[in-house]
Amino acid sequence: MKILVIEDDRTVGEYVKRGLDEHLYHADLVSDGLEGLRLASGGNYDLIVLDLRLPGMTGLEVLRTLRDRGTTTPILVLTAQDAVDFKVQALRMGADDYVTKPFDRQELLARVEALLRRAPTQPGAGVVGGDRGR
Repeated sequence: MKILVIEDDRTVGEYVKRGLDEHLYHADLVSDGLEGLRLASGGNYDLIVLDLRLPGMTGLEVLRTLRDRGTTTPILVLTAQDAVDFKVQALRMGADDYVTKPFDRQELLARVEALLRRAPTQPGAGVVGGDRGR
């Protein structure tokens, strides 16, 4: 399974990427909203982990643009924005889940697994030989 992590904080991004890689997912990391949108628009990812505060284009703008284009890839928002208004706005705009920083990596991985279980699989995607397609 391929996961795109869009996170401008290099330390957090590497931490998330490393955790995903250790659990046999293939994670790509980008730190800019515009680059994240470009990669996410290609449709090559099974899940997107998205920060809200990004240079180039905010996470909410990335989320809105992807959903307006008909992208159905599950999106997990991972952000320091813990106000209820931000959570409600992101979920109403099409986020599939919302996790606030600081976070526990085991919880994040469990939420990733839950979203991937619910996501419609595309031809050729999914668990292969028990190694999550990696």
